[in-house]
Amino acid sequence: MAINDPLGDMLTRIRNAQMRRRPKVSSPASNLRARVLDVLADEGYIRGYTQVEHKNGLKELEIELKYANGQPAIREIARVSKPGRRVYSPVKDLETVANGLGVSILSTPKGVMSDSRAREENVGGEVLCNVF
Repeated sequence: MAINDPLGDMLTRIRNAQMRRRPKVSSPASNLRARVLDVLADEGYIRGYTQVEHKNGLKELEIELKYANGQPAIREIARVSKPGRRVYSPVKDLETVANGLGVSILSTPKGVMSDSRAREENVGGEVLCNVF
């Protein structure tokens, strides 16, 4: 089965696993997904992830979810730029998420990064998702 929006699929898997209080969730591997998971781990929303290769050659990302006092660390995770409607933002127009408590994840010419790092690097790009 072909997936039209691989990143959106991974975010939905994370959202569903956290609703069921699962400690881990797996998702097919790709470089974009791994870079987004790097940002989520750096910002403290997930414990981490590992790449697992199966016997048939398929690679998966095993994502360790994070909980605090029984509540998921991620309250909201939403896709912003979708395959049907790409959303780009210059650095001066980057909006804060939840009054600065959340994070926007961007795909920039300098790589995938959080909105705060994009401001430091003075670079804009495609807004992939918002996390709070």
